[in-house]
Amino acid sequence: MKKKVNKKGAKRAVILLAFMVLLLAAGGCSSKETALLETEDLVELPCEEAPEQESGDTAAYEPEKQVEQSTLFVHICGAVKSPGVYELLREDRICDAVRAAGGFAEDADVNYVNMAALLEDGCQIVIPTLEETAAMPEEERLSREAGNTKEERKTSGLININTADKQELCMLPGIGESRAVSIIAYREKNGGFSRPEDIMQIEGIKEGMFLKLKDKICVE
Repeated sequence: MKKKVNKKGAKRAVILLAFMVLLLAAGGCSSKETALLETEDLVELPCEEAPEQESGDTAAYEPEKQVEQSTLFVHICGAVKSPGVYELLREDRICDAVRAAGGFAEDADVNYVNMAALLEDGCQIVIPTLEETAAMPEEERLSREAGNTKEERKTSGLININTADKQELCMLPGIGESRAVSIIAYREKNGGFSRPEDIMQIEGIKEGMFLKLKDKICVE
């Protein structure tokens, strides 16, 4: 009888253990499904890409702004084939504006303006005819020619010792009023300087001073 009782107890223990395993298995599956659902919800949240798209749109406008800043507008009129307002690059010169306007008209005075001068935003460039410049008062014409010469010197950064006046020559290092007068007298007597080194023909200007002047003067 004792052995029979033990077998029944063992059978009950096995059934109870199997039941507990089933309960644990069912609970584990439910937990896994819940975890998977929570994980999917978390993964879907960062899918919003609107901020990145806005950032991209802002960057797309930057090249356009750079293009706007690198251009200017000029009004060219007078003796050109197509007068008007033109958009040009900031590094362009008057010759580029004339080209944009179709070139000079047949009766244009092509030497009236300095074609190498840089453009300024909003400026007006007037190209006169040969008849108009011929009718100008001599003072105005000479003043204009002198202005063009000074503009050319400003563009190159050098002072032409064959054409500079006394005031401009005095801007050179070591050149005072008396030496400026001597330079002007020398070029009037000898027809100008053939090369920058010829300035050493002026009394008081030797090699040491020429070394200070050579990068600041020209003869053409």
